Amino acid sequence: MADSPGAELTLDENDVRELVRTVAPELAALPLTRVAEGWDNVTWRLGPNLAVRIPRREQAAPLIRHEQHALPLIAMQLATASVRTPLPVFAGSPTPQFPWPWSIVPWLPGRQTLGRPRRDNTAWAAQLAAALLALHDEGPTDAPTNPVRGVPLAARDDSIRSRLAALPATIADPLAPHWQSGLDAAPATESVWIHGDLHPGNILVDGDRLSALIDFGDVTSGDPAYDLAIGWLAFDGEGRHVFRRATGRRYDEATWVRARAWAAAVAITLCHSSDDRADLRALGDQTAVELRERMSP
Repeated sequence: MADSPGAELTLDENDVRELVRTVAPELAALPLTRVAEGWDNVTWRLGPNLAVRIPRREQAAPLIRHEQHALPLIAMQLATASVRTPLPVFAGSPTPQFPWPWSIVPWLPGRQTLGRPRRDNTAWAAQLAAALLALHDEGPTDAPTNPVRGVPLAARDDSIRSRLAALPATIADPLAPHWQSGLDAAPATESVWIHGDLHPGNILVDGDRLSALIDFGDVTSGDPAYDLAIGWLAFDGEGRHVFRRATGRRYDEATWVRARAWAAAVAITLCHSSDDRADLRALGDQTAVELRERMSP
């Protein structure tokens, strides 16, 4: 298939220290360790309580601006559900040496749920539902725009079908009907704040409790079904039952059908474009299995 996007700029420890010095000279001497790299950003831990979040490619640079704009508006909503967010402490601007925005954010305790056995995730399924109920409030007119997250499924049909066509039939054939069902479902009737990239790698837990949601670069206002796809990305059948039951009657049946379609789309994308990321490819494969074995929410 294909690899994940390559880095267009790579900073070493000294480069990152120079960035930190531009906004907070008093922090520049703190211990600095590179701890994570995703498709869009690199994260360095800065001392015991902070992290530096830096785009690794030009396409990701606006996503940092989106976080800097949106997180101050939604962090309190999620705090009502006892869920923390990486609310920027310092908003870094481009410098002569680095052309994109970047941020210093809190280092949030907890561990990622990516790779964790799905049966273990049931413990915090109801908490995640409560967090999304708090988050999915009407988005403002100046919410960050996103051409691929939370949009009508038809807007992504060509892209998803091109990826489907490149996948082996054993993967593509069970996923295609879920995507089509979403296209056929009634469209969204609301536009709310959504995380926009809610998968296990962006969920932190502390023991058996949900502690934080991270990586809000794709935050936008759109169809809540996009976030609800986490039901298939993170949970097995039991966990998904707990998750959906905890949302009460907030979302109608068509929204759950669209959510299942978005889960299929994420599985398709990960199976197609994560050959160099075993953890993300495994997430795509596991989600495909979940969708194949359990045809209803």
